[in-house]
Amino acid sequence: MKKNIRFCYKKTPLTILLVLMISGLFSSCRHKDIDFEDIPMQEVNVVFDWQKSPEANPASMALYLFYDPSESPDSTLRYDFANNRGGTVRIPYGGFSGLAFSSDNTDWAHFRNSEDIETFEIYTREAVSLPTSGLRTRALPRAREAEEETMVEAPGMIWSARNDGMSLRRGERSKTLVFYPEELICHYTVDIIDVANISSIEGSATDATLSGMAGGYMQGRGEATDTRHTLPFIMVKDETNKSLHGEFLTFGESPKTQNPHKLGLYAVLEDGNKYFYSFDVSNQVYDAKDPKHVHIIVKGLSLPEPVTEGSGFIPDVDDWESVNVDISM
Repeated sequence: MKKNIRFCYKKTPLTILLVLMISGLFSSCRHKDIDFEDIPMQEVNVVFDWQKSPEANPASMALYLFYDPSESPDSTLRYDFANNRGGTVRIPYGGFSGLAFSSDNTDWAHFRNSEDIETFEIYTREAVSLPTSGLRTRALPRAREAEEETMVEAPGMIWSARNDGMSLRRGERSKTLVFYPEELICHYTVDIIDVANISSIEGSATDATLSGMAGGYMQGRGEATDTRHTLPFIMVKDETNKSLHGEFLTFGESPKTQNPHKLGLYAVLEDGNKYFYSFDVSNQVYDAKDPKHVHIIVKGLSLPEPVTEGSGFIPDVDDWESVNVDISM
């Protein structure tokens, strides 16, 4: 077995109880180097072809093989490659489908229902605090229609590919499995321009959120989950141009629904006062020319001037003041 390839196997039928005993793990096959001498296998060549994403250069790849239940019920295999080109692996005989994806820089990624290619989901965990201020998310004000949404972390970049109808039969002398990974994640850019009194914002950046986004992605089906979550991200302050700029990655929105999308801005001012502004940017998301690359623009936000000790009474800074803003483009 190649040194840069890791193999694991998950199977539940009683006929391979011995294999399960050897593996010592029923619930997960990750990070287990196991030899299955009693299972007939043959070497095949795996190729990751990047013609659909020529700019991509991940350091490692993962490959899941899902075997045809009529030939090998409830079986799932995973191989890990320490490169993005592929290599030679040993697999059992039978019919199967494959799901390949980049596996480096994926500390953010969580997986569930990975025993079936149709239910295989990648998702992110709940966000407990905002990235800039560190404020606890559950105590924050929310935009209208987004009050009940869970705030989750934004995903990182990942490339993925599916290949169906593959098989390995006895007597085949050579076999090559080819996958064509494509960009899975969406890139969103947000600009708030013509911001009056922008210098009143404390620090060089502030926090923002976008509601109505999918919290996961069904990799096998190639679509975002039918969920409604809010994603936090950082907006950098540009006092010279009186603007705020933010960029983040997301699974996008489900193709089955059109959730309302509210942009939220958490502005902590130099005097300690806290303002939450919300903007309905749904149409900008719906009408984006490229759903993978969405640009949201808000124009004409007016922030209050900070209250100083010389100006008299300073309001209580424990609470947020919420403002719904009608936007222009």
